[in-house]
Amino acid sequence: MGRGRVQLKRIENKINRQVTFSKRRSGLLKKAHEISVLCDAEVALIVFSTKGKLFEYSTDSCMDKILERYERYSYAERELVANDPESQGNWSLEYTKLKTKVEILQKNQRHYMGEDLENMSLKELQNLEQQLDSALKQIRSRKNQLMHESISDLQKKEKTLQEQNNQLGKKLKEKEKEIAQQGQWEQPNQSQSSMTFLLPSQSLPSLNIGGNYQGRSNGGGEEEASAAQPRPISLMPPWMLRHVNE
Repeated sequence: MGRGRVQLKRIENKINRQVTFSKRRSGLLKKAHEISVLCDAEVALIVFSTKGKLFEYSTDSCMDKILERYERYSYAERELVANDPESQGNWSLEYTKLKTKVEILQKNQRHYMGEDLENMSLKELQNLEQQLDSALKQIRSRKNQLMHESISDLQKKEKTLQEQNNQLGKKLKEKEKEIAQQGQWEQPNQSQSSMTFLLPSQSLPSLNIGGNYQGRSNGGGEEEASAAQPRPISLMPPWMLRHVNE
């Protein structure tokens, strides 16, 4: 005999209800996978148990993208159906749409921070890992680019400072050479001035007035005796010498 028609109503027995839920859930997930593979369709399945436990299934694209796509298409259809775009119903639809987007963004942010990962499937965790790896690659690439630019700027500054240092060194050497040449010119000038100061004093005549006077009065013998004795030296100007000789 064929299987009879089953009347759909709530199963009162708690154990039978849990067993039926487990079987039908597995079959539903299997059918969703089959239709996604056979028909190349994007499928998103969400099931909450009586205890509030979440069961979900999605194709290769993550659940958030499918929900966002659903909201976009659903909102577009509601906009076409609505006659008055400024009506209260449209505002409520806009609010619902924005609220859903905010919730999705907050959920993604928690996932990126490593939070609320308990309800994610293996495929969703793999997609999240790939997204984080891609983001890390881009961050490291940008960081390396900035580091290379900073090193290049520092090398240019070092080269500029080295050139300035070389120019200052050349100027310092030229200044020292000028000071040395100036010192060599000053030394001969000082020696010549000292020689001109001493020569006139050496050329002054000397006269022993007492010896000449005694030689005239006492005769030649006394001149020889006075010549043997040391004579005082006195310097006299030329006009005095003329008077003495007279």
